[in-house]
Amino acid sequence: MTMAADRRIGGWADRTTLGVLLLLSAYPAIRLAAQDTLPLGYGTLKRDDIVVRFATDQIAVQVLPLVAQRAGVTRPTLVMVTFLGVVPQARFNPEDLNITSQGRLYRPAGIVPLSPTWSSYQLDAREQAVAIYVFDEGISFQETLSVSYQDVTNDGWRGVLPLLERERSRVLARAGLNRKP
Repeated sequence: MTMAADRRIGGWADRTTLGVLLLLSAYPAIRLAAQDTLPLGYGTLKRDDIVVRFATDQIAVQVLPLVAQRAGVTRPTLVMVTFLGVVPQARFNPEDLNITSQGRLYRPAGIVPLSPTWSSYQLDAREQAVAIYVFDEGISFQETLSVSYQDVTNDGWRGVLPLLERERSRVLARAGLNRKP
């Protein structure tokens, strides 16, 4: 890679990182109720255990919730979305990803790209583009929800919920804590 190209990518990465940090610092830290009672270091789940996956004929999509909020607090919901090229020159449209939660359709209020390939809206096979999606408050990750992209819908979060509850129980047991009602 030439030095000029390296500077362009470095500058892009610096601007993107700064943008994400500004976005995240504009809101105070948000903790889940489970985070308030669970000790750190006892969990065993990996990212792949809780990501929602599905695909079209050209693109595979992965959706990972990053932040959930307490009831009554006006905060954005942040979700990391990864588009993966399945075939060469796979086209994707980031605006076509939506989440349905509690009977309401949520469209992205904003998208913060993390990959230099994002703005091309095209990926080679096995290439990926990652972004943080900002949704309005109201998405509940403690209930079933569905994620849709173009004409494909996935309600895989339904299977993640029992996994999260089992892991929560295991963490409490490993830490020697009793679950409070």
